[in-house]
Amino acid sequence: MWLGISVLTGLTFVGYFTPIRPLATELLTWQMGGVSLFWVLFFTGATYINAGWLREAVCMHMCPYARFQSVMFDKDTLTISYDVARGENRGPRKREVKPADVGLGDCIDCQVCVQVCPTGIDIRDGLQMECIGCAACIDACDSIMDKMGYARGLVSYTSEHQLQGGKTHLLRPRLIGYSAVLLVMIAALVVALMERPMVSLDVTKDRGMFRENSQGLIENIYSLKVINKTQQRQDYRLELVDAEGFQLQGKTEISLAPGEISDVPVSVALLADKPASSSQTIHFKVSDVDEPWIYSAADSRFVAPLNR
Repeated sequence: MWLGISVLTGLTFVGYFTPIRPLATELLTWQMGGVSLFWVLFFTGATYINAGWLREAVCMHMCPYARFQSVMFDKDTLTISYDVARGENRGPRKREVKPADVGLGDCIDCQVCVQVCPTGIDIRDGLQMECIGCAACIDACDSIMDKMGYARGLVSYTSEHQLQGGKTHLLRPRLIGYSAVLLVMIAALVVALMERPMVSLDVTKDRGMFRENSQGLIENIYSLKVINKTQQRQDYRLELVDAEGFQLQGKTEISLAPGEISDVPVSVALLADKPASSSQTIHFKVSDVDEPWIYSAADSRFVAPLNR
């Protein structure tokens, strides 16, 4: 079961960067490319080890949350806390015995809060790095308080100010600062999503260096991978940009269904009698026929002999 969940996790993570439906088909038919296979296996292994074997050890020794949360805390931060003034001195007693009569607090030292903690800490020792904020100790303690006939909240979400008899301040400079930073980050994410290109272009040069075509021109072969990221069928135009002396040969207009990927083989011919360099950068561009401002570009190299 863990291995199956891990494989699904690996596919999901890699599916954020490459279309997941062809990815799953390639995995089932053993035709997945090397890079995709590596990352699927990497995330599968990481999930299986972390969730299947290490478990709470990840929270205690590897999770960065406990390290950076301390710098965000102040005396008004709501955390899972044990009310020391109310709970001490702790100790067992019968239900009908009043704690004050025997010099005890409300904590009966039943250890239930420790038993339910996934990381095995004792919240009565104060907030600790291993605490993951699951609040299992709050529910467990409240159930014991109900059985003893005491008020709930011996372990609760509260602040240091409130435990000392004061009042929690909701609006404070640190909270306002963090909120402002969060809003800026959300705004940046929204802008990035709105401005992202809805068509993708990836250029792969053929392994052959160059060849001479039937017209006597030196040409290089390329494979253009075009991805339609929209939810509608789109018509695209392929072209070279700032490529004086070069000519794109092959299919220059394609139509793609929503989410479709197409590998378009093309060639680029050198029109000049002699190249300026043995290796030059050329710029490919794919643009929407109806909305040319929607485009994507990619670079590659053109290789040609200096002496013919």
